[in-house]
Amino acid sequence: MTAFVDFQNVWLAYNDELLANGQFAVEDLSLQMRDGEFVAIVGPSGCGKSTFMKLTTGLKMPSKGSVTIDGQNVTGPLKITGMAFQAPSLLPWRTTVDNVLLPLEIVEPYRHDFKRKRAEYEAKARSLLQSVGLGGYEDKFPWQLSGGMQQRASICRALIHEPRMLLLDEPFGALDAFTREELWCALRDLQAARGFNVILVTHDLREAVFLADTVYVMSRSPGRIVARREIELPRPRELETTYTPEFTGIVHELRAHIGAMRKPVNMKPNQEVA
Repeated sequence: MTAFVDFQNVWLAYNDELLANGQFAVEDLSLQMRDGEFVAIVGPSGCGKSTFMKLTTGLKMPSKGSVTIDGQNVTGPLKITGMAFQAPSLLPWRTTVDNVLLPLEIVEPYRHDFKRKRAEYEAKARSLLQSVGLGGYEDKFPWQLSGGMQQRASICRALIHEPRMLLLDEPFGALDAFTREELWCALRDLQAARGFNVILVTHDLREAVFLADTVYVMSRSPGRIVARREIELPRPRELETTYTPEFTGIVHELRAHIGAMRKPVNMKPNQEVA
């Protein structure tokens, strides 16, 4: 079966000078993601997780190797992806539903038909907001929403044009623990219902294990994939699963990979660790 996302020996240097000096942000990345899969990328700060996202969206081209998505070589920004980040970045002068509709106003082919199909698109946006628990808040402004509500709206905005793949860069990192877990469940249910692919970049190992089918661990810069772990916990996963020995065992296994990378190397006698 053809992989939906296929990285083959991908290296990236951010400019020609760095390339000439052999200084790469990521090195020799190879992975395959099947259609409908949920993948999480974890690793220490600065390991190249965000660079991986740029390669996946076509915002950066590999210096070496190839990236193929849905059977096509990536040669520029992709329209089949949606993205959400740690900061929701909702426009303060637009209501929640109007923020969600924004991609349909600027992305073809929706832009061409937006005025004519406004009512249809708005009904779709309201339905999507209701599916993540924002029914009744569609006409509120961002400043009237909690941080968790804003992030739910941000994810809806990323999904309104029905992308084949959702890319999430630390989307829940700024939220409190209880709100974060609520959003895990909202994302779990959305992905199960709609079947889109997800690539999640996160520092939270519990989040990765709860949500993902497969977790990849990246090394410190230059980033390499040092471990791949399939998460075979049955679905649908409930929050109670996070307290089971099976779940915590996987989290500790992943943490051991990252911990090994944090150990100081080539230290001189009496040298202190910062």
